[in-house]
Amino acid sequence: MEKGFAQLVKYTHEIYWNQCNRHFIWGLVSGGSEVKACVFGPNFLLASQFMDVTSTAGRLELIRFLVNWSFCEPSKLGYDPAIRFNWKYWCFTIDMVNSNGPMPAQTTYYLREIVVIAERVFGRHTRCFVVGEQPPSLDENSDNSGDILIKDAWPEVSGSAEDDMRDESKLLERVSNGLAGRSEFNGLYPKFLGGGRMQIQNAHGDSVDETTRTVLGETVWAQLGDLPLRAHMRIAMSGVGEPLKTIKSIYELVVVIYDVMRCHMGILKHCQILHRDISEANILVRRDNAGVHGMLIDFDHSIDITDEGYVKRTERTGTRPFMSINNLEGELTKRTALDDWEGIIYIFCWLGTFGWNRATQPSGSVSKMAIASWNDYDEMMNANSKRRDMDSSRIFTEITKGFNPNIPHISAFKKFVNGLRAVLIDDHDDPNMRGAIFDKNIISEESDTDDFLREEYITRPDPFHPERRAEAMEVGSVISGVQNEGRF
Repeated sequence: MEKGFAQLVKYTHEIYWNQCNRHFIWGLVSGGSEVKACVFGPNFLLASQFMDVTSTAGRLELIRFLVNWSFCEPSKLGYDPAIRFNWKYWCFTIDMVNSNGPMPAQTTYYLREIVVIAERVFGRHTRCFVVGEQPPSLDENSDNSGDILIKDAWPEVSGSAEDDMRDESKLLERVSNGLAGRSEFNGLYPKFLGGGRMQIQNAHGDSVDETTRTVLGETVWAQLGDLPLRAHMRIAMSGVGEPLKTIKSIYELVVVIYDVMRCHMGILKHCQILHRDISEANILVRRDNAGVHGMLIDFDHSIDITDEGYVKRTERTGTRPFMSINNLEGELTKRTALDDWEGIIYIFCWLGTFGWNRATQPSGSVSKMAIASWNDYDEMMNANSKRRDMDSSRIFTEITKGFNPNIPHISAFKKFVNGLRAVLIDDHDDPNMRGAIFDKNIISEESDTDDFLREEYITRPDPFHPERRAEAMEVGSVISGVQNEGRF
């Protein structure tokens, strides 16, 4: 039976991976004369009692289950009724029901590409689709690219949609409204078009939010104790980019991150929203005639800093190598912008060591490097490792010494990253941006800095500086060795 369960879990993973319209998955597992029915959801696995097929009662129970199963509509079998395959245009269509934003009340989009798939058996089951408003042309020479992104996920929620302060659609709408008219941020964040919680019809024919509670029903839900509530969210937004791994040089990496953090601080200043999940996966690259740009995405874990209760949210969110010490420790220290800037240091170190594509990957083993502990599954061990490595300029240089020497201009990049750490931590004096990295007297606020910090080309970052191009060129030209070449 255990082997049967293992096969079922593996098969469930493959279904989520390959089928973009699956919410939950039914399965049967058998061992000898016993059969058990199972259903997998975003954060639950429910199983029936064993049905003994050697007994009349057991066979009857199994037959009854199979008959009921055969009469279920697709939504009861775990299929999303709002995502259907269109045989005429040979693509999926996705329905968006909207109560906010500039979109009509209901819109049907045509799928162009799946850029994020549900990779795990349990979790948010986040999927991202690039879509178009018109059906794709069957002419292979036509441009069928899409310019709208739909994000579909099952995040944890609190209460009703009206009271949920963690609703990403509301936060993204607030960002779009708060930055409207500020052209300096155009293209650096996804603009909200519409969406929110999806709805289904209950047994009485009423439309209700599609949550794990409404899917399972009150009787089953009451037996699950303190299982966190999850809701089906679907959000449409404009702005499509490429993964961070598509950068072509250290120079482009610096420029993209500069854009992202300029946008991050603009959102904090004008919208009072703190992102809280700065990671490699949440930074996109855009290219146009003006050059390369960065885009900050994914506001799943963002918080409204005007909400008095946000300080007490101690849940750990983000991607382990890039999570701040505060985030890893899950303590009550107030979350600030410095926690997200801390994540940028980790991104620079991670990519400087491990590279961003096959050409920049290290040739030797890196498993014994100190930076490898930043990916530790134990949050407290991970946090302790980062406290140790970020303690002083002298200790931190042991991390940057591990940067891959085969990456072009890596020596200048080391100096840049060392300087960034010193500016943000050793020389940091803004009390409104202080985070957990200053707690417990582990980080010295008056650490000695290395000689290179006094060199002219190390510039202290000013996230609100309006002349982004001039400043990025100053830093980028040093990093890439292209000063006065006019490449930016």
